[in-house]
Amino acid sequence: MLDIVIESRKAEIMPGFAVQRILPFQLRRMVGPFIFMDHGGPISMPASSTSNIDVLPHPHIGLSTVSYLLPAKNVHL
Repeated sequence: MLDIVIESRKAEIMPGFAVQRILPFQLRRMVGPFIFMDHGGPISMPASSTSNIDVLPHPHIGLSTVSYLLPAKNVHL
């Protein structure tokens, strides 16, 4: 049974790059404040710009992070 539908909200994670954030969510605190679920992309970036990528300040600075990048369906590279 479906308990809740969480609407995503815009979150900028680096200058000029925003994602749609699902977690953390105020009504689902048991997940924890350092668990993020974001949807971003697909995007295209020139290889020359990747050396200047930097994220904006965020609450888990100093902690290790793990990211899972999942391929989008029906995307041909």
